[in-house]
Amino acid sequence: MSQCLNPDCLQPNSKTTNFCQKCGSKLLLTDRYRALKILGQGGFGRTFLAVDEHKPSQPYCVIKQFLPQAQGTNNQQKAEELFKQEAIQLEQLGKHQQIPELFAYFIQDHRQYLVQEYIVGENLAQELAQSGAFSETKIVNLLGDLLPVLVFIHQKPLIHRDIKPENIIRRKSDNKFVLVDFGAAKAATRTALAVTGTVIGSAGYVAPEQALGKPTFASDLYSLGVTCIHLLTNKEPFDLFDVSEGDWVWRDYLTVKINNTLGQVLDKLLQQGTKKRFQTAQEVLEALQLTAKPISPPTPQPDIELKSAKGVDYHQLEQLLKDGNWKEANEETAKKMLEVAGRTKEGWLRTEDIDNFPCEDLRTIDELWVKYSNGRFGFSVQKRIYQSLGGTQSYNQKVWKAFGDQVGWRVGGSWLEYEDLKFNQTSKEGHLPLTVGRLRWRFLRGGFLGGWRSLLSRPDL
Repeated sequence: MSQCLNPDCLQPNSKTTNFCQKCGSKLLLTDRYRALKILGQGGFGRTFLAVDEHKPSQPYCVIKQFLPQAQGTNNQQKAEELFKQEAIQLEQLGKHQQIPELFAYFIQDHRQYLVQEYIVGENLAQELAQSGAFSETKIVNLLGDLLPVLVFIHQKPLIHRDIKPENIIRRKSDNKFVLVDFGAAKAATRTALAVTGTVIGSAGYVAPEQALGKPTFASDLYSLGVTCIHLLTNKEPFDLFDVSEGDWVWRDYLTVKINNTLGQVLDKLLQQGTKKRFQTAQEVLEALQLTAKPISPPTPQPDIELKSAKGVDYHQLEQLLKDGNWKEANEETAKKMLEVAGRTKEGWLRTEDIDNFPCEDLRTIDELWVKYSNGRFGFSVQKRIYQSLGGTQSYNQKVWKAFGDQVGWRVGGSWLEYEDLKFNQTSKEGHLPLTVGRLRWRFLRGGFLGGWRSLLSRPDL
């Protein structure tokens, strides 16, 4: 599907169409980015799931379209500035694995657009609604994962100014927390901080000094503290603050136990006076004893013995994987598996072929994939994910869909088309290998290929 970007139309079109069949608007932004569907809408505009058609793998991305709802000339002008500012801030930040990467910023048809990395996962507001109050361990993990991101941002130097559960996404592929929405971010130069600025931030999470137009780095830490007590209690920030006493009473709403260290850190994050708070994110990490430890160099992996019960040669597969040619390696894997099973002429494997597939060959193929993908790909990786979801040899639609979601074969609740699958190392864990072609893919995603479930249930993997 190709989504029309004209705000007065929004007609879905065929994916091969370049102009909207209803209003005639151009569907490709800068002849490159194609919107697939609407992801959401906020005060500044709409966001769309999209693909980059200039790249061979056509990876997913997000298109942000400026479409303000603010009324009045001054409000419109400020909204335009903030939208463009997000692109500027993302560009200044550069690349960080826990911040969406900026791909493009441009104006087309008199509207501003921003294109950035697509993060697959749920934000913490969604996670809270589904799973309930966070445990102490989850909060410590959140702080340990997100505080280094704030260290990075503040060193640029930028202040995010809008930290809240909705702007923190738990990425599905690795459970890392990603900080999003830099539309409110502000350069923290000495000159900028000396001038009272526009009051920006989300009610309940904004620090007192930020509410007066004077944000500091400690303002982000305050907002992070409020985020933590909201997640711990599942109560709105306004309910956790006693206005008559001018103090936070979040402990009165706890349903889980927390240790003194974490409690004291949260109390200090929530201090009304900036000088009473932690001044840097690094100080918070040290108080929690979460300072980063030196990473040991990886242990060299031994060469894999290319065993085959059928005399099949796996040297070409090894070379393709070593060179990172993932698509060619995927095709070579399928070719070798057909050769082992004596099904080259037929071009596909039956369930009995998988059941009788020699364990020497299966392990050789799997070990090669695991080694050269650094543990991201391989049949054993797919098996671990599948069985963790409750998967067995029997077909279970719910489990099969969850598996598709987990390995990136499904996005936004829908199975991908074969041409939309990704053959690169940035794909989700377990995305490869996929040893079926375009014609068999529709049977696999529909759950009709029992051989795959047999493969993921093999005890020798």
